[in-house]
Amino acid sequence: MTALDLSSPVAVVGTGTMGQGIAQVALVAGHPVRLYDAVPDRAREAATAIGARLDRLVEKGRLTAADRDAARARLRPADDLAELADCALVVEAVLERLDVKQELFRALEDVVSPDCLLATNTSSLSVTAIGGALSHPGRFVGLHFFNPAPLLPLVEVVSGFATDVTSATRAYETARAWGKTPVACADTPGFIVNRIARPFYAEAFAVYEAQAADPATIDAVLRESGGFRMGAFELTDLIGQDVNESVTHSVWQSFFQDVRFTPSLAQRRLVESGRLGRKTGRGWYDHREGAERPEPHTAEKRQPPAYVVAEGDLGPASELLAMIREAGIQVREEDEDNGSRLVLPGGGQLALADGQTSVEFRDVVYFDLALDYRKATRIALSASQDTGARTVSEATGLFQALGKDVSLIGDVPGMIVARTVARIIDLAHDAVAKGVATEEDVDTAMRLGVNYPLGPFEWSRRLGRTWACSVLDDLHQRDPSGRYAPSLALYRHSFATEKREGAS
Repeated sequence: MTALDLSSPVAVVGTGTMGQGIAQVALVAGHPVRLYDAVPDRAREAATAIGARLDRLVEKGRLTAADRDAARARLRPADDLAELADCALVVEAVLERLDVKQELFRALEDVVSPDCLLATNTSSLSVTAIGGALSHPGRFVGLHFFNPAPLLPLVEVVSGFATDVTSATRAYETARAWGKTPVACADTPGFIVNRIARPFYAEAFAVYEAQAADPATIDAVLRESGGFRMGAFELTDLIGQDVNESVTHSVWQSFFQDVRFTPSLAQRRLVESGRLGRKTGRGWYDHREGAERPEPHTAEKRQPPAYVVAEGDLGPASELLAMIREAGIQVREEDEDNGSRLVLPGGGQLALADGQTSVEFRDVVYFDLALDYRKATRIALSASQDTGARTVSEATGLFQALGKDVSLIGDVPGMIVARTVARIIDLAHDAVAKGVATEEDVDTAMRLGVNYPLGPFEWSRRLGRTWACSVLDDLHQRDPSGRYAPSLALYRHSFATEKREGAS
């Protein structure tokens, strides 16, 4: 099954931001495009707005004047659904309400030809449920574009329970012909991206609710240590707190209130107060004109230790040993079967975040996971009220000697980056095991859909196949609610690896 021929008209129903973006994508690809909106004159206004964006593409050298003129000639507002009768594909981008979408597609079935492909751009509703209202649901598919549709490459092609393979394939190939990067997924709450991305927000909010760090510090650690493009607080301010919470709530409800997807009470209070982010001027941050952006916590300069004793290889943080030597600090190595840590001159220990807490041990400082310890510009350290001041000072000075800003946070298990990455890896394994998507498509979706520096399976391979399960096991012991319980898929993945290594 191949992509739609460029001579085939494509219709977009709903002319808000997403509808206009999808229409522009199809138009620039070369299709005749029909625009329809139930609100009178809105389709014509949308056509004018799309024309203005085409003008800007010409000004930026991304489109020739001739191609712009040809595209404008192919764009036509429609006053009635009947004008969509000759379309080969209709994509809806209307209100996120099941009844509204079902009513629209029932009406479309009476208008379009039997072989017309029908698609929804829903981000939170069940494709199966929307298609369940149709007489011929086999031709119904989800085409979930990401905003702004003309710029972001990812399209989730979602097969409902009744979607024919030929329909899903045609939708997939059409999206690819439009210059997008499609990924195939089953109809599951949140699809790929909005399902697997929940911990990125949830864990940041949980650290904040535990009063372990403020939003600016958590965001800085996620960016400067974790390698994420934006922190969770600034990103949700950009998305809109109401929108982000709505998606979280929808996924949570759709999974029968699974504790792994529980919404944040702190975010709920933010929404209730009307602080929705950039669009209202205030969210986690104050975005009003003249407002100062809060700075992350950054520790004062401390003296580095003269030496450290390395017990074990530090696992995912093993690169630190070479960096410490390069900074002129002596590293004395000792074989140690009971874990990996650095022993500081004062007798205190420095260990990579593992889901345990500092208060459980004598004089231990934890340091957070980094995507790349050489490139990271900030490292978070975690200590309890019982950790010695000398140990905290030596640990701080050590990382400062490596050229890092240091943020001291509260004694929370898994810290910030480690717990977030571990949970993302777990949800990815769970999704693949349940047939939602392939490992390759999951990695592609998370890199392109939310700009993660690595896909979950890329991260898993880099960190070691047992790393995430071990961190989550430790977290689960300290919070037995089930939120951090590793999925059966991750357990199988980790145990099988250990078994093979043990037998070799």
